[in-house]
Amino acid sequence: MNRARRSAAASLLAAAFAAVFWTPLTGAVAAQPKVLRTLLSTGETALDPAVASDLASLSLLENLFDPMLRYDYLARPVKLRPNTLAAMPTVDAAGTTWTMQLKPGMHFAPDPAFGGKAREVTAADYVYAIKRLYDPAIKSPWLFLFEGKLLGDGALREKFGYATDIPGLQAVGRYTLQLRLRAPDPGLPFYLALPATGAVAREVAEKYGSQVGNHPVGSGPFRIGEWKRSDRITLLANPDYHGRWQGKKLPLVDRVEVKIMEEYQSRVLGYLNGEFDYIEQVPESMRDLVLDPGSQVPVLKPGLARRGMVLEPFPVLQTYYMWMNMEHPVIGGYTPEKVALRRAIALAYDGAQDVALLKKGLAIPAQSPLPPNVLGHDPAYRSPVVHDLALARALLDRHGYKRDVAQGRAGYRTLPDGRPLVLTMHSEPTMVGRLRDEMWRKTFESIHLRVTFVTDKKTEIIKASRLGKVMMFETNWVADFPDGDNFYQLLYGGNVGRANYARFNLPAYNARYEQARTMADSPARTRLYGEMADLLHAYNPWVLLTHPISADIRQPWLKNYKRHPVEFTNWRYLDLAPRVRPLLGEEAAKMSRRE
Repeated sequence: MNRARRSAAASLLAAAFAAVFWTPLTGAVAAQPKVLRTLLSTGETALDPAVASDLASLSLLENLFDPMLRYDYLARPVKLRPNTLAAMPTVDAAGTTWTMQLKPGMHFAPDPAFGGKAREVTAADYVYAIKRLYDPAIKSPWLFLFEGKLLGDGALREKFGYATDIPGLQAVGRYTLQLRLRAPDPGLPFYLALPATGAVAREVAEKYGSQVGNHPVGSGPFRIGEWKRSDRITLLANPDYHGRWQGKKLPLVDRVEVKIMEEYQSRVLGYLNGEFDYIEQVPESMRDLVLDPGSQVPVLKPGLARRGMVLEPFPVLQTYYMWMNMEHPVIGGYTPEKVALRRAIALAYDGAQDVALLKKGLAIPAQSPLPPNVLGHDPAYRSPVVHDLALARALLDRHGYKRDVAQGRAGYRTLPDGRPLVLTMHSEPTMVGRLRDEMWRKTFESIHLRVTFVTDKKTEIIKASRLGKVMMFETNWVADFPDGDNFYQLLYGGNVGRANYARFNLPAYNARYEQARTMADSPARTRLYGEMADLLHAYNPWVLLTHPISADIRQPWLKNYKRHPVEFTNWRYLDLAPRVRPLLGEEAAKMSRRE
């Protein structure tokens, strides 16, 4: 190589490795405000605790609003602890009357709704927050938490009004809240740790009306700062926040800068360039960029490990599934030929290939809706639906889905009445969305079914799904709380139009779900869950896919990082050592040659 080319190559190496070798910042910079830099993988919707159910919005809401309980950050297995309560709730001997005592002196952020001042949080704010879930104008996806459970809530369901008092939901003092249930519900403490049950000020909701989701005013560890929709959000530390952890006032950073990064490559490259302090769930398609391809288990590439980065594999309480609209005239219904069509699709899906090629080994095949480590999970349960193309084709043949003989060997199947059969699947316009589209195209074509794809943002697809306007979509569910009820409710008929996107409404399933949701974790409840999983596999409103294993990576300057199995973020606990700066010029070139 001549001198000019060697010089050019050295310059390129120096630039490339400037982001690889780092030295500490000066003390002067370290004294600057602590700014946590992180990302969300999809855009947020309205920041209203009663409405939001997408991961991005919930991640923000749990930092803006304050539920009565939260999870102990470090405890494993997970454990609830008081948050805005002076102590854990008390329950009577019958298990139906729960009493919560709030800590005095907590405040909502100052807002024009309060005359520009802060306002103290009271028990009435929690009563109001729960009543909002019943408001038919809001159409809350979280109503299932309380509907039919609170004593007297029929009055709210039949003729809703915020002035309507019911015996099951009462502020019995300024700081005392009481919930009375029709029957014991062991899951109630989990509900009290969700953003959906965080304190909401009536003055704020009434001032902003339908736009309240654009004006989030809570009492949580952060307040909303700059907000550019579905692009970037800045959260500012709440100086009046009541929380403490290990003797320190929360939050530990001064602000959080959140960037919306939908493209996988942009997330990973941004992290490697030091733009983000950590990245969770490194995308499968980006695995080879950061993980050692020669290792049988996830291990960081040596160069990244030398930078001080830390890899932490994490089993996520998450289930990926592809749902099919049970009310759609083409793919829905409970008759044998409709069941056969969905069953054939489930049989055509190759889970082993999905895990190996697309998930890059960072997943396990799903046997039931429940991921490991969720209460009610049965590690011995096995799905009766396994990859079998011959059986899938025979099933379609038997139920009249014949191939169009006029098209010869390439012919697609028709409906049993001879009309063309065209399936439509929604997907996201991202790199991984395109990869998933190709996998599903091959899956459908392996059994001679024609499919077209409609791409849109996930938030828009979810909105259309709740209205029953989507035929098929691959999505996932992350546990709101670590109990099987949180997953099996996704198929409950009472949740059609909410989280039950498949619009599955089977009496046999509904009866078992209603029985199971009144039971604590037990062998009897686990048996019911097994029967519900059998009904899922019998009617196939879902094709169960995988439970992911997340590859999480953090920068060396990030302190206190420990991913929680249930809570979406850990921002209030995170701290920062002085960041580091890239080495430049000849110093980086020398180190690059050693690399």
